[in-house]
Formats: sequence, structure tokens, C-alpha cells
Amino acid sequence: MDSPWLIGFLILSSYLLGSIPFGVVVSRLLGAVDPRSAGSKNVGFTNVLRVSGKKAGILTLLGDIGKGWLAGWVGTMLLHQESAILWVALASVIGHLHSAFLGFKGGKGVATALGAVLGVAPWIGLTLMGLWVGAVFLWKYSSGGALFAFAMFPIVALLFHRSWTFIGFACVVSLLIWVRHKDNLVRLWCPKMQNPYMSNLARS
Repeated sequence: MDSPWLIGFLILSSYLLGSIPFGVVVSRLLGAVDPRSAGSKNVGFTNVLRVSGKKAGILTLLGDIGKGWLAGWVGTMLLHQESAILWVALASVIGHLHSAFLGFKGGKGVATALGAVLGVAPWIGLTLMGLWVGAVFLWKYSSGGALFAFAMFPIVALLFHRSWTFIGFACVVSLLIWVRHKDNLVRLWCPKMQNPYMSNLARS
């Protein structure tokens, strides 16, 4: 049985780790545009890529994936209960969505969620990554690819014969991602309402 104190400590640490806004940190270190003040005003890598260039975008992507992966991996190393491990992984995603360092605002969680899944279930994480990249290549929409990949997350977990606890985790993460992308969904499904600027935002 895992210590409740250890579980609580790891969940809190994971939340704070997830709260690190790499989009803002990287932009400041490179002297680039603050993503909160340009483009879609999102701190995620897609907006950073758009407003600050490839270097800042790639570093932000690696940072966001990395913090999710680290949270999930540490959980698997220090804990034994699957539910506890998944709570630690989930905390990093929640931290990214509601950052303690940004007034409990944040990004859309795709890269961090992908990293968290890679940390606790690498093969499933790689499968989701493949679905995401493939969908983006096919549809040319980053948000559309992300929504497709995470809609498939519970099904992928089922195909990998994971426990119902893990499938529940997959459903929660998928729901969080979809809710966070509600504005993108409106723009993607109502193209007649878009102007060119809004159309570009749908890609974020």
C-alpha cells in the first residue's frame, strides 16, 4: 500500500510541474513575443510556433511533453497502485490547464497529456502520437488532430487490454482536452462564421 503522504506530495508536485508555462518561459529566454499577447493568446506550442518561430515552438513542445512525461514516469517509479499513479499523471495535465503561475489559466493540455500518457503507458502514448501526427498530416489542423487522437484514447486503452481504472483515466483526459478545445470546435464546425483570422486560430 502506497503512503497517502507520498501520494499527496507527488500529486501536488506534479500539479506544480504541470503549471510551468514553458511557452512563456521559452519566449522570455529567447526574447520572443509573449504568447499571451499575440495570435490566439494561448501558451501552447502551436501559438508559440506561430508568433515566435520554430525554435521557440519546438522548445515549448518539448517542455510541455517533458513535464507530463516526468510526472507520469516518477509516479510509476515511486508508487504501486495504478489509481495513485494515474492521479499523479492527471495532476500534471490539470496544472497545465490551470497553471498556478498564470492565475489558474493555461494551455489546452494536448502536449502535456501526451507526455503524461507516455510516462505511464509508453506504447499507448506512442499510438496517440501517431494518430495525432497522422490526423494533422491528413486534415492540416493541429486541433483537429489532437481531438481525434484523444477521442480515440479510451478505445486505444481498451485495445491494449488496460484496466477499467486506466480506461476511466483515458476518458477523463479525453474529456478535459475536448472541453478545452470548445472554441476550436465551434470554428471547425461553423466555417461560414469564420473570418481569415479565426480560421487560423482553429489550427491552434
